[in-house]
Amino acid sequence: MSKATLGYLGMGLMGLPMSLRLLKAGNAVHVWNRSAAKAEPARAAGAVVAASPAGVARAVDIVFMCLTDAAAVEAVVFGPDGLASVAGEGRLVVDFSSITPEATRDIAGRLAAANGMRWLDAPVSGGTKGAEDGTLAIMAGGSAEDHARVAPYVQQMAQRFTLMGPLGAGQTTKLCNQVIVGGTIAILAEATRLAANSGIDPLLLPQALAGGFADSKPLQLFLPRMATATHHPPIGHTYTMLKDLDSVVELARQTGTPVPMTAVASQLLRMVNATLGPESEALEIYKLGGKPA
Repeated sequence: MSKATLGYLGMGLMGLPMSLRLLKAGNAVHVWNRSAAKAEPARAAGAVVAASPAGVARAVDIVFMCLTDAAAVEAVVFGPDGLASVAGEGRLVVDFSSITPEATRDIAGRLAAANGMRWLDAPVSGGTKGAEDGTLAIMAGGSAEDHARVAPYVQQMAQRFTLMGPLGAGQTTKLCNQVIVGGTIAILAEATRLAANSGIDPLLLPQALAGGFADSKPLQLFLPRMATATHHPPIGHTYTMLKDLDSVVELARQTGTPVPMTAVASQLLRMVNATLGPESEALEIYKLGGKPA
């Protein structure tokens, strides 16, 4: 198979390090970002910076993108100089954004009708460190053919790339992931605060619990950041996690699935959003417990 020319839309916390990994692997990469300054590190690493999403799409075979939400995806696909404005036959979009399964199927269907461009939903898990290290877990929805076509490139950015089913299945799997992550963040905050309020150094918890049933990557990575108030650069913003948990609650309503723990976690994050702002790190949920008496 001949080597594809790649595009990447969105140079945010995840998109920039993921695109840099593609460049480091020797691929020809064209990039775009709404604010051009954020694309400069990719340009310095060898990427071609385009003036619009359409400019990227015209030059490449596969378009990767990681955007904030469904509104941003909609704008990039159907807005001025969007993906829908170029010839789409033979081109494939791989969307790493986290949006609802319903929005994925709608946008993908309308794009295919507009120009024949294909779609694979492929939300990611692993945070900025996973993006930098190439250890992301990526869950996909779409055809087996499209999954196989992009796998050699996605595996340069991830340690796992699993096809979960048809369009939207990747997004549904990401919501299941966020049920676990969002709930874990809330529980870790409780445990960290309880230790601190009881006179135990919470920084000893990851060491003490390592190898036991309570051990996990979030315990080892998140708890020290909570206990030391290390939130910059953020692993993930509050608004991103809140958006995903709200999507879980909505999907649960549609499917008749009880999600009481997720509902509690989402309300706690809404408090973080209201008091510390949407750009705060989701781990700052720990601050809701206040200081020891």
